[in-house]
Amino acid sequence: MRGLLIASLMCAGITGVSAGETIDRVLALVAGQLITLTDVTAARDLGLVSADAAADPVRAVLSKLIDRELILAEADRYAPPEPDTEAIDREIERVRARFQSPQAFDLALARSGIDEKHLRETLREDLRIGAYLDQRFTVPGGPGSLGSPGSPGSPGSEDRRQALVGEWLAGLRRRADIIDFYLPGR
Repeated sequence: MRGLLIASLMCAGITGVSAGETIDRVLALVAGQLITLTDVTAARDLGLVSADAAADPVRAVLSKLIDRELILAEADRYAPPEPDTEAIDREIERVRARFQSPQAFDLALARSGIDEKHLRETLREDLRIGAYLDQRFTVPGGPGSLGSPGSPGSPGSEDRRQALVGEWLAGLRRRADIIDFYLPGR
């Protein structure tokens, strides 16, 4: 009897959405986490991820969000320090500063389908990712290195770090469960 009641309620909930109504479009599944068109739109519109003048900006942002999800999963495994509230507040202010007015910022949030709490959590995760990458990829002469040859801003140190991160990320992609549903033009 209870199973029949649950099935009836589920059917009633399903019929509440018309057959032609799209709620959101799933673009990828990365290690069990969905990335939707709303996520891509929010990241692009709020300036969290750049499309870098790509011919297909959705693909460019989606690829970066897939990478972000892989890195976040690794960061969660190794638990980098939590950013303090002030650091998160500074990141929120940086995002706000990209807009001409508070109303434009609020409109971008609404258009993106997220609220400030969601944005705050995303920025917290981004700070954790940054801390994790800084811990894991310290290059002699680069940021965070002590007593190493070269000055902190020595030429090539950031390039070397980016190469190491890129190689590591390629390995994560090979090992990860990624299902990419995105088809351009659809």
